[in-house]
Amino acid sequence: MAATYVIGDIHGCFDTLQALWSQLGFDLEQDRLWLVGDLVNRGPQSLEVLRWGRDLSARLGDRLRVVLGNHDLHLVARHDGAASQRSKDTLEAVLSAPDRDELVAWLASCSLVYREGDVLLVHAGLLPQWTPEEAERKARELEPVLRDPARRRRLLERGVKLAEGSPWRLRRDDLSVLVSLRMCTVKGRPCKWKGPPEGAPTGCRPWFQAPGRMSSGVTVVFGHWAALGLHLEPAVIGLDSGCVWGQRLSALRLEDRTLFQQESLESG
Repeated sequence: MAATYVIGDIHGCFDTLQALWSQLGFDLEQDRLWLVGDLVNRGPQSLEVLRWGRDLSARLGDRLRVVLGNHDLHLVARHDGAASQRSKDTLEAVLSAPDRDELVAWLASCSLVYREGDVLLVHAGLLPQWTPEEAERKARELEPVLRDPARRRRLLERGVKLAEGSPWRLRRDDLSVLVSLRMCTVKGRPCKWKGPPEGAPTGCRPWFQAPGRMSSGVTVVFGHWAALGLHLEPAVIGLDSGCVWGQRLSALRLEDRTLFQQESLESG
């Protein structure tokens, strides 16, 4: 019987990924793989991770599903000349690789949201007022822009940053939510906070704890929030367990919720 495995934020930790992969017993002929995004950056082997993903995509076809994370988009933006290098970037090997254009094109072709039945995959989160259908619609509107180098440069050149209190800039802010959201107010406005939930400013709470959340009817699988860590609820699955910070890389088999973890083999 085919199984579906979801792997958390890899961040260029290729050695840890390979060790975790060996635990899964993945059947290349029938199993499926979902990745929560942030394949690249901060870790030492983003190039190897991207080549692994591209080659696996050619083998698995639509049995591989990848959603884009904020670091993935930062790589795309740097490739396009829409962003400058950041102090903690580890993307130079990708940007100087002979197959960089192909790799970035493959990455940019990935989704922002993937939904299958009552399970929805996204890198960061959903605003509480968004239904699953609305999140899918927003993602489908943005994805063609990200696949067009000229259009995506205009979208990415100002950075993918959450807006607090400023007028909503539709596409850019919708994109920011999907790849960067962690906390929000009870009124559904994003809060800029990346630490553990218990240290958040007054009035901010994890997006998935917002009262009346319109996506509560599906199981949302996400990553992005290393300070939250592994988070398993019946309808909320957070899989960023801080591999790039010297902790663990996590994978979950969706059918029976079996958890697989590998201690980081890279230094954070």
